[in-house]
Amino acid sequence: MAAHVRKGDQVMITSGDHKGKVGEVMRVIPKSDKVLVKGINLRTKHVKPTRVNPKGSVITKEAPLHMSNVSPVVDGRATRVRFETRDDGSKVRIAVRGGKVLGTLREARG
Repeated sequence: MAAHVRKGDQVMITSGDHKGKVGEVMRVIPKSDKVLVKGINLRTKHVKPTRVNPKGSVITKEAPLHMSNVSPVVDGRATRVRFETRDDGSKVRIAVRGGKVLGTLREARG
């Protein structure tokens, strides 16, 4: 089944601690239905000292969010997504709010 968000999409967080924040999808993890959003859901991790990094450090990185908690942004507002198959066989994502095409998912086979 096609996902309603893709890498590079601007999305709004619709539930949880970061509700209302907007960010760009850096990575989609289809196996667990999760997404990484740039600058959202940051977690700190303490890294042990190694030969490369003898002092060790504390790094901050994004943690995954469930795909159901994000929605694509169209004209500054979150929208649901409808899928449509065109006459040439390509599949496109269409924003329910406004009807804009969000991008093609599959090219025509032939």
